[in-house]
Amino acid sequence: MKVPFELYQEGIEFFLHEAELIDTGKFKDWLGLMTDDFSYRIPVRVTREKAAPTEFSDLASHMDETKNTMEIRVLRAYSEYNWAEDPASRTRHFLTNFRAQMDQNAKNEIHFKTNFLLYRGKFDLPTFQFLSGEKHDTIRRVDGEWKLSKRLILLDHATIPMNNLAIFI
Repeated sequence: MKVPFELYQEGIEFFLHEAELIDTGKFKDWLGLMTDDFSYRIPVRVTREKAAPTEFSDLASHMDETKNTMEIRVLRAYSEYNWAEDPASRTRHFLTNFRAQMDQNAKNEIHFKTNFLLYRGKFDLPTFQFLSGEKHDTIRRVDGEWKLSKRLILLDHATIPMNNLAIFI
């Protein structure tokens, strides 16, 4: 079902705000944008023949998280034991090609597909890293506010060009 323009625009503003919270290190505020049943998954991309039904594994993921496990990751991000991110990476999310759909049976939810490019810089080095892919997100209106209820990240990479994924996508 086609998404009314006003709701489509609200969704885009939600995702831009979310990216800004992540890029500025406001991870606790970012958690506030999630529903209690939030799920977050990054399946492993597998190079397969053209006839394969998908390039993504059903059995293996880089991340398979819930709101509870994301809370633990955020708490660790603020702790002295977050060695992978001390000093913290500098990230910048670039979001584009927003496509939206609504389910007729769930009018309080909007499903978005968004292309992204994530820049990551670390230390004082002139080198940087990029991740690119497509996000499949569901936002749900809860008590008058949009909340992120589901995120599936489909990376363009079969081999991740980073030492770790200690950042938030």
